[in-house]
Amino acid sequence: MSDTPSTSGIQLRNRRGPLAETVELLSSMRFAIALFVVIIFAAIIGTIVQQSQPMPNYINQFGPFWFEVFNKLGLYAIYSSWWFVSMCALLVVSTSLCIVHNTPKMLKDMQSWREKVREASLNNFHHKTHWQSPLSREQLAAQTAQRLGHAGYGAKVIEKDGAILVSAKRGAGNKFGYIFAHSAIVIILVGGMLDSDLPIRFQQWMLGKTAFGGTGLIADIPVQHRLGVHNPTYRGNIALPEGAAGNTAILPRPDGVLLQDLPFTIQLKKFDIDFYSTGMPKLFASHVTVRSNESGKTVDAVVEVNKPLIFEGVAIYQSSFEDGGSKLKLLGHPMQGSATTTFGLDGEVNGSTKLNDEYTVEWSDFRPFNVENISGRDARAVTKGESLNESFSRSLDKQLGSAAKTAHNKDLKNVGPSVQYKLRDKTGQAREYQNYMQPVTIEGDTVFLAGVRANPSDPFSYLRIPADDEHSVREWMRLRAALQDPALRQKAAANYAAHAMPQSKAGDVLRGQLEASALKGLEIFAGDSNGAGFFAISRFLEKVPQAEQTKAAEIFLKILNGSMWELWQAARAQDGKAAAALDETHGRFLQLATNALSDSFFYGAPVYLQLDEFTQIKASVFQVTRSPGKTIVYIGCLLLVLGVFAMFYIRERRVWVWIKDGEGGAEALMAMSTQRKTLDFEQEFKELKEKLPQSA
Repeated sequence: MSDTPSTSGIQLRNRRGPLAETVELLSSMRFAIALFVVIIFAAIIGTIVQQSQPMPNYINQFGPFWFEVFNKLGLYAIYSSWWFVSMCALLVVSTSLCIVHNTPKMLKDMQSWREKVREASLNNFHHKTHWQSPLSREQLAAQTAQRLGHAGYGAKVIEKDGAILVSAKRGAGNKFGYIFAHSAIVIILVGGMLDSDLPIRFQQWMLGKTAFGGTGLIADIPVQHRLGVHNPTYRGNIALPEGAAGNTAILPRPDGVLLQDLPFTIQLKKFDIDFYSTGMPKLFASHVTVRSNESGKTVDAVVEVNKPLIFEGVAIYQSSFEDGGSKLKLLGHPMQGSATTTFGLDGEVNGSTKLNDEYTVEWSDFRPFNVENISGRDARAVTKGESLNESFSRSLDKQLGSAAKTAHNKDLKNVGPSVQYKLRDKTGQAREYQNYMQPVTIEGDTVFLAGVRANPSDPFSYLRIPADDEHSVREWMRLRAALQDPALRQKAAANYAAHAMPQSKAGDVLRGQLEASALKGLEIFAGDSNGAGFFAISRFLEKVPQAEQTKAAEIFLKILNGSMWELWQAARAQDGKAAAALDETHGRFLQLATNALSDSFFYGAPVYLQLDEFTQIKASVFQVTRSPGKTIVYIGCLLLVLGVFAMFYIRERRVWVWIKDGEGGAEALMAMSTQRKTLDFEQEFKELKEKLPQSA
């Protein structure tokens, strides 16, 4: 009799038909293994492709064509797709049939002594030995059975054909390894399906539940978008600001969200968070009060990562944290025209504020603590397809140290609080901005960082506004407004020419030409419909013969630098300020200011919003989970461990001793077999071969 399980399926003994063929296919181990391999590959795909994300995310990632292909295949919710669930169900059926097919034979084989062997068949074993004993046949059989028992074997003495057969076995329990391991697969799959998306899908298919894709108060959302408190399984999130309470979780769906009513109410009393020096969260915990909606029972607890609270069969996990509606006060600086008047603006994270008739500010996030690598790109990188002409970029960078060059500073620094928002126009188009409250030092220069990006998937590009002597942006804003004032540009050009050329009749003509050149440079830099900043200058210099472009760029930029200085002084004088000292510090400020002015034309916002004050309100995000299949999965995992242990570490060994009458006593023939021949088996056979023939 074979001691290994069959890989073929159940073979029905009646006339073979479609049913018999199907049962045999499903119950075969080869079919189960094939299904298992396909499920593994599907799980790999589900790991690579993020599951249950909003559909626009997949469109941006894969494009319209492949989005539709992957959507038809169900790759965005692969674990609840019909084909994946069908394969899991088939695997359960197939493995169950394998168990039904092989378990009775295994149990029978475990109890069997395999006594139908003959002396001739034992002589064909590789591991065998002969000996003679002065004892009688019966005495030698009893002695052999006793010694096998001392070696850990169960033995049975059988009278057979004028001889005695001592049949012994050890390690027959390894058959339980197969039974436990295959049963574990069935149990784990059933438990997993209980905790899967299937119960929710069933409610959508049969009970008319639909995802909600709009906006509004949770209390106003209709019942067809809600799941009852007795929903058997779910996994959702609930975000609570400090001091707030809630009893509704949100379950994300590909086409919106479903609301899960909870059997209790959670109140967040306090949220604690600690950070590493790198800015990564070190510890965050929520102090909560949970009250049963039915019994009124109240529990105070602290929920931490990997330390959930179990309440009325629902696990409450600390998932993450976010802003809970921090109150913001900002100062608005005009970024267009010659106005310099600032204005105050209030905001609340997750809310919106009307800026003017054209724009609305949507407040996305507030961070009081930012540890980042602040080396980044300049603001012009946000505009695709617009860059400096290569033949002039090297010259311009050499002359001005343009912010277009990316710094590769890998040092992490705390750059203080930041606010993130979207500026949306009346047509619905929006850009996203991230402004830091405090100036930061980059490569020795103190600047304010104003980030901008056109698409959520893009990194932020930063406008670097140099800080003035008072560590503010006022001087740069004054210079920006002056650049857009034709009268101040004219005055600055005249002052530059007057300072550069001596007062003489011969110099009047040259001074006039220099004044015209300075004014022309300021006008080009200030911009028109064809561009502004260094981009406009590079396009202007393209008209110069190529052999003379480098020299022309150096002269042009020298005149521009001097004119910008005079423009700054003219703006200060107009506002009643004394002239800035002509020193290295202010020279460097002007250089950085000029670079920032050039990049500001790509900033794309009518105002620069500078964070002035804030009141932080923290929010905790909890994951609430009801998983009835969890215990079942744990039981399956335990059986799987026991099964693997039994299959790999318990070896079945069989020993037969054929004893017959001989000259002067009895003759014995011992044979031994095992499923896996190992060094331990060889050593055990050697010990038995020496021990059994010994005289009493």
